[in-house]
Amino acid sequence: MNHPTPAIPRSLFAFSIFYGGMVCIAGVLGNKQVSLGPVSELGNLIGIGPLAVEAGIFAFLLLVVTSSAVAELHGRAIANRLVLIGFVPLIVSIILSVIVHALPASPAMRPENREAIQLILGGTWRIWTGGIVAYGISQTLNVTIFSALKGKEGSRLLWLRAALASILSQIVDTLLFVTIAFAGVFPIGALLVGQMLAKVVLSAVLVAPVIYLFVAIGRRLDRAPAKLPLA
Repeated sequence: MNHPTPAIPRSLFAFSIFYGGMVCIAGVLGNKQVSLGPVSELGNLIGIGPLAVEAGIFAFLLLVVTSSAVAELHGRAIANRLVLIGFVPLIVSIILSVIVHALPASPAMRPENREAIQLILGGTWRIWTGGIVAYGISQTLNVTIFSALKGKEGSRLLWLRAALASILSQIVDTLLFVTIAFAGVFPIGALLVGQMLAKVVLSAVLVAPVIYLFVAIGRRLDRAPAKLPLA
């Protein structure tokens, strides 16, 4: 007996593809540290300069927004499954990075390009492990907090639920990743404080407005009428 294939909501299909892409690109973007905020003479004098943060945070915040939007539209169980499935592109991308790093470069490559890509692909086992552990725990925590807050206040205050879940999960993400990847290599206290401060500020500024956009896009996709296939 043939059973009909269950239909996947359009928003869930679209967000799943986007989520997988952000999981993969986050590690690449994380190789660059960016400076956020204005530079001022007063700030330099008192030792307060722009926030320094690894650029992978932008992709991770979009992961947070996406999983929160899926939890809002389709429930906590589906959002947790999305996080679980996200391990597949994450682990595969790490394996491919290790393989490509080990393969000999073409003699036709420009030396500066060869050195740059080898540096980007050449993560240590502690960095890979830290990324996997931090991703799984922080993203699951984000969905858990977001869904728990929704259970208490219903569908209101979407921006506050998303921001609080993002802030708390990103603090945990920083603690896990920095400790696993760099503890014992160099003093990590200043790095932890700087990364946490940057992620808290970015979560408060970016996640709150962007979550409304994602939820609106998801609802619009799910309302759109399905097109009949051409004969």
